[in-house]
Amino acid sequence: MWLTKDKLIHHTATGIISQQGTSGNWATVGRRRRRRGGRRLQRQQGKEKWRRVEVRVGTLNVGTMTGKGREGADMMERRKVDMLCVQETKWKGSKARNIGGGFKLFYHGVDGKRNGVGVILTEEYNKSVVEVKRVSDRVMNVKLEVEEMMINVISAYAPQVGCEMEEKDKFWSELDEVVEGVPRNERLVNGADLNGHVGEGNRGDEEVMGRYGLKERNVEGQMVVDFAKRIC
Repeated sequence: MWLTKDKLIHHTATGIISQQGTSGNWATVGRRRRRRGGRRLQRQQGKEKWRRVEVRVGTLNVGTMTGKGREGADMMERRKVDMLCVQETKWKGSKARNIGGGFKLFYHGVDGKRNGVGVILTEEYNKSVVEVKRVSDRVMNVKLEVEEMMINVISAYAPQVGCEMEEKDKFWSELDEVVEGVPRNERLVNGADLNGHVGEGNRGDEEVMGRYGLKERNVEGQMVVDFAKRIC
């Protein structure tokens, strides 16, 4: 699921960005439809000029990164993805590792058997990293400076349905803290596996979601919607 600090991306709003996940079609957010492809970030220059930076971003639950580094790099190259948030990496440690083809994985994990998050960047963008904030094995933020614009790329992995509520509350608290810590003049992208069903329809939630979800909303799905409302 993709979230921005201003809107949930499946909601059409007055915005300046478009994006795609790692599968499916590109979703467009903004006053008018743009050509399919990429995520456009605009930064105002003076009173009239805007500068656009096009970035292709994805998110993927990999199950484990063991033996999948080169596969991930090949997929990003094939789909022309610049930044890929990954979940369930199941790698222990807080490091950055080259995975081939100029791609670099920034990751964090405390247990080699569960959880773990990371962000994979192309060679062009891994040279633009200015800060990596590893909050827990479920939340991390990689900050880049691109064309004098700060972009915060958050990778997050929410606890599954069977986990204790205490663990879920801890995750959402960590994610809230990271999002709230991003200055208003910086861009924020949240690529996450949030493990919830938001359900069909959007009555009462029009500002953060579209009408075409699946299944019935569960407790975890309500947490996703509540989070989206908090950051709008």
